[in-house]
Amino acid sequence: MQLKLIKNPDETKRINYKIARVIFAETKAVSLPVVEAMASMIKNISVSSNKTLDEIISDKTIFDSLNDASENNKYLKIEANNRSFQMCLRVVNRMMRGVLPDVSCGATRFHSANKIPSWATSRGYILDVDGFLFYL
Repeated sequence: MQLKLIKNPDETKRINYKIARVIFAETKAVSLPVVEAMASMIKNISVSSNKTLDEIISDKTIFDSLNDASENNKYLKIEANNRSFQMCLRVVNRMMRGVLPDVSCGATRFHSANKIPSWATSRGYILDVDGFLFYL
């Protein structure tokens, strides 16, 4: 007997899972507010840059966890049934349906408070959510 791989034709589910995995890897889902802020920021980047969500969520300059050397890279492989990952996925689904308000105040950049990138030293952050700083 030969098995045939059946692909899901619904691409929205693929991108939703990809976004949720990156959000989880970046935040470890420390809280619902930080997950919502991250999803809002991703949407803001898409609107302001005219890039697709797939392009944004694949950008290693925005999301350090996408780099193989990142300590957060291993979190991209989180099991889909993990409760914290499921929270990320629910937030992403709300964002994709357009029912997630912009809780990031228009932010298009972020970093965790324990790592300050060089670009952040000359800017003031607009939002601090559970140890994540968001910028315009």
